[in-house]
Amino acid sequence: MFRKLLDKVGVGWIFLAIVIVIYGLLGVMNYALFEKAVLAFWNLLLKVLPVLGLVFGIMFLADLFLTPERIIKYLGEGSGIKGWVLMILGGILSTGPIYMWYPLLSDLKEKGMKNSLIATFLYNRAVKIPLLPMMIYYFGWVFVIILTTYMVVFSVINGLIVGKISR
Repeated sequence: MFRKLLDKVGVGWIFLAIVIVIYGLLGVMNYALFEKAVLAFWNLLLKVLPVLGLVFGIMFLADLFLTPERIIKYLGEGSGIKGWVLMILGGILSTGPIYMWYPLLSDLKEKGMKNSLIATFLYNRAVKIPLLPMMIYYFGWVFVIILTTYMVVFSVINGLIVGKISR
């Protein structure tokens, strides 16, 4: 019986219903804690919503303009140096929590993007442009240039390794 309900309604909706029931019980038993939990959820939602909107906007534009043929051309097996450069720059320029980028990367993978380029994108997320001035202040130009260069170079090496292993 529970399996039929799962198949008919879906795990996501059942999980949402359970969370709502738990919040309702918490509201009845300890209203102050309930209020604190709802406020924490609201604050988290306000932080995540702009990034989520950005990612879904990019996904929308990707669905409009990126056909599987284009993705294979620029990010597929024959993409060459263009694909690597796009993923390095994309990883460095991407903002927000990493888990927000997973749906877009999954969508691109389904359309033909190489695993090696996904790994390179994720690796380059560690290079944070807004933090570079602070790094330069604390560690100096030479250190930051060397570290950033190593991160970019090793992102490509990491991508190549992931590409070989995942075949």
